[in-house]
Order: sequence, then structure tokens, then C-alpha cells
Amino acid sequence: MSEGSEAAEIYLGLGGGGAADGPRQSLVLKRANRHGLIAGATGTGKTVTLQGLAEGLSAAGVPVFVADVKGDLSGIAMAGSPTAKTHDAFAKRAAEIGDADWAYHDNPVIFWDLFGEQGHPVRTTVSEMGPLLLARLMGLNDVQEGVLAIAFRVADEQNMLLLDMGDLQAMLAWCAENADELTTKYGNVSKATVGTIQRQLLSLESQGGDHFFGEPALDIMDMIRCDDQGRGYVNVLAADKLMASPKLYATFLLWLLSEMFETLPEVGDPDKPKLVFFFDEAHLLFDDAPPALTDKIEQVVRLIRSKGVGVYFVTQNPIDIPEDVAGQLGNRVQHALRAFTPRDQKAVKAAAETFRPNPKVEVAREITELKVGEALVSLLMADGAPSPVERTLIKAPCSRAGPLDAKERAIIKSISPVADKYDTPVDRESAEELLAAKAEQAQAAAAEAKAKVEADKQAAIAAKEEARRKAAEEKERLRLEKAAAREAARPSIAEKMIQSAARSAATSIGRQVAGKFGGQLMRGILGSLFK
Repeated sequence: MSEGSEAAEIYLGLGGGGAADGPRQSLVLKRANRHGLIAGATGTGKTVTLQGLAEGLSAAGVPVFVADVKGDLSGIAMAGSPTAKTHDAFAKRAAEIGDADWAYHDNPVIFWDLFGEQGHPVRTTVSEMGPLLLARLMGLNDVQEGVLAIAFRVADEQNMLLLDMGDLQAMLAWCAENADELTTKYGNVSKATVGTIQRQLLSLESQGGDHFFGEPALDIMDMIRCDDQGRGYVNVLAADKLMASPKLYATFLLWLLSEMFETLPEVGDPDKPKLVFFFDEAHLLFDDAPPALTDKIEQVVRLIRSKGVGVYFVTQNPIDIPEDVAGQLGNRVQHALRAFTPRDQKAVKAAAETFRPNPKVEVAREITELKVGEALVSLLMADGAPSPVERTLIKAPCSRAGPLDAKERAIIKSISPVADKYDTPVDRESAEELLAAKAEQAQAAAAEAKAKVEADKQAAIAAKEEARRKAAEEKERLRLEKAAAREAARPSIAEKMIQSAARSAATSIGRQVAGKFGGQLMRGILGSLFK
């Protein structure tokens, strides 16, 4: 390589099996966004290779994202030490490959953690994640995914933000309550299907998924920044705890990649990448992934190159990567593979066939004989063609090969350029609050309607009682009138006295008349009888 081109390359190691005149193996920055693969069995040096590449990219002003699966990549934030256990091995490797510039140094680092424990919280909203990735995350079938998509559609139509898991749960509960109406408009929505999705959400929440959804959501540009010395920040995601939830890990990585693709502008082929991703344990992205999701990954990997983003998959076995994705990986570093099983032998053969041949290297044989810190390397050259495969001694990292302790991590976090921006969650009005308000309004309206019905009922009862009272009063009035009329028809005491006196007088007169004429009558009758 010429002196003028070295500034645009990342020195990876010395090829030719470590011979002093062997070819330098360097990653050309202009081709670093053509993606790559770092593969090899456990303990063969993948992490050291990744660390060295990340250091070189950072020094060249390229921000880096790495998933720290085992917890030992956090040491990249601190300079290595001559007293470290690895010092002798690293110094020996630097002398062996003639790396005169090798010296311990630190790197600018931002720590991230989905759980907010070992770094700044990484959050996104449910809406940004979308139904496809959420369905993958929860392991939903096609029918359940369709119902989930309907929930998202309804939320959009009603201008309800789906920010956290509470919002999605509330939206699903609303869909269950209105299943008949939604079925008529969108297709079959059953309460049983909604219930299944809700149970999967609860399962996801128990795995820590509730930490991932919410606000403030991650601003991708906070990962794409350089320090005051022009060095790109190394974004280290604490993934040791996250690995206990492989679906969450895989979905997060795919979301991050998709978010980059949707956010960044087209830049074509820049002189150096805007950002380089290293996805450790990459097989988790593809294990049990449905074809639609694999197609999505392949599409994003293929197209994100034009955004100036490089993607490097780190995995134990190269056959873990689907062929459509592996075909996009132009830069390859293959550490040792073991050929103890038929699957291992298949992996060795597959790996050997992916390299540009080199008459000096018997790939299929040497791939099983590589020592720790050695690799078979083929990188894209300046003209875009892959270099012939070389057996290479990988350069030693300049930062600490091992994890930071809690105090060191806390100090790095406190001086982070995004300190305090993400550490405090925000809960603004969204679907959960809006649906709760609607439910309260509906309950208030129902209570008001019930109160009105009850009031009408009481009014009717009161009216009936009033009518009954008036009828009773009218009846009583009539009775009293009749009684009064009868009373009025009766003679008064004076009249009774007059009537009584008149009757007495009449009786006396009658008696007198009767006595007078009665005697005459009696004598007349008796006289006529005795004549």
C-alpha cells in the first residue's frame, strides 16, 4: 500500500502467515460500507478482531456500534496497561507483525443498555417498532399479526400515539371490546386472538421489554458523533443480560438497522462510512425467523450501504447467515473452525468456497489449523475486488482487553455527551390516557343516561302519585259536596221544633176532633145497631 492510501485504511494484521514480507491486510475505508463477516469458533479471537477494527474505525473518525455480549468489550473505553495479563502477548504480536505504531490508548465511548443499568437507556416507541417487528418479537402467527396490524391501523386513524406497552395493551383491549365493529370494517377480529396477543405482551414485559418501549426515544444521530479530537464514538450496547431474551436482542438490532435506513440520507459511496455496526451473536437474528423477516433483513442490509452504513455480522459459524445476506458481505475474517461434526465439516467447506482463491493457501485445511489470533482474511480492495485470501496474524488491540468495573463505567457514563438526556423517562399523553379518558367519558355518559332514566322513572312515579292524590282529593270533594247537600236538605233545629210543634198541635186537634165526632159516630153506629 502506498503512503497516501494508508490514511484511508484500517490496519488489520499481517498476512502471509506472519512472514516479515507478508502483505498487510487493511480494511479500505471507502469499501468499509460493503459489509462484512467475522466468524470463528468460541475462543479463537473474534472479539479481539472486532475490538481492533472498532479502534481503527474510531481513530479514522468513523462512529461504531458494538453489542457487548460477554461484557468484555467495555474495556475499549480505557487504555491497555503494561501490567495487564495480556500485555506480553500483545507486545509480542506487535513486534511479530512489525507494528511500530502500536501503543496503548483509550477510545471515546458511549455506553447503552436497554435496561438502563450499565448505560443510557435505549428506548423506542411501539409505533416506531411497527407491527411486523413486534409480531416477530412476540412470536405471533399470521392471523395474530394481522389483528396486531389492525390495532396499529385503528390507532393511526384515531390519532392515538402508541408509545409504550401500556398504550398497546389499552389499544388491544379496545379492539376486543369493539371486535364486532372492527370485523365488519377490517376483517375477522376475535376476542380470543386479541387475548393471545395480550398474553404474549405480558410475556415480553416479563423479559424486560417494557424497558425498551417508551420515551424519550433514541435519536439515531446521538450514535453518529465524534469527540473533540475527531475520533468517532464507540457505542457499546450492554447485551450480556439482553442475551437472556434472544428475541428482544434480535428485534432490537433489526429495528436499529431499519431506523438507520429510514433516517439517514442517501450518500452513495462516501470516502468513509458514517457508521459501522458489529452484530455479535448474529445467528440470533435469523434463528426461527419467518421468510418475511429474513427478506426484510436482506433488504435493509443491501440498501443501507448507500446510506454510508457498514454492517458486520459476528458469529461462530458462517452458515448461520442466510445466503441472500451472506452474498452482501464483501469483507471477511474467518477464524478457526472445528470439524468434529457433519455440520462443522459443512461449515468449513462453505467458508472455504467463499474466499477468493490463493495458490499459497489451502483454505479447507488451514481453516481448521488456525491458532488463536490468526484468521483467513479477504477484504475488498480499492477497486472493489476482493483480495486473495491470506492467513493473517491479527494485530493486538490498544485498549484494555477485558471489562470495566462498575466505578469506571459510571465515570465514563457521567461524562457522556448524552448524559441526562435519556436517563429520565417521559410519559406524555398517548393511547392509554386517551382511551382511559374516553372510557371515563363513556362511563360518565352512561351514568348520566342512567340517572336521566331513573329521574324520568321517578318523575313518572311522582306524576302517577300526584294524579292519584288529585283523584283522591276530587273524590273527597265530591263526597263532601254530597254530604253537604244531604246536610243542606235536612231541616234545621228551629224547623224541627216548628214541625214538632205543628205535629203536636195537629195531633191534639185531631184528637179533639176525633173525640167529639168519634163519640157521635160511635153513638150513631151503636144506635143503629140497637134499633
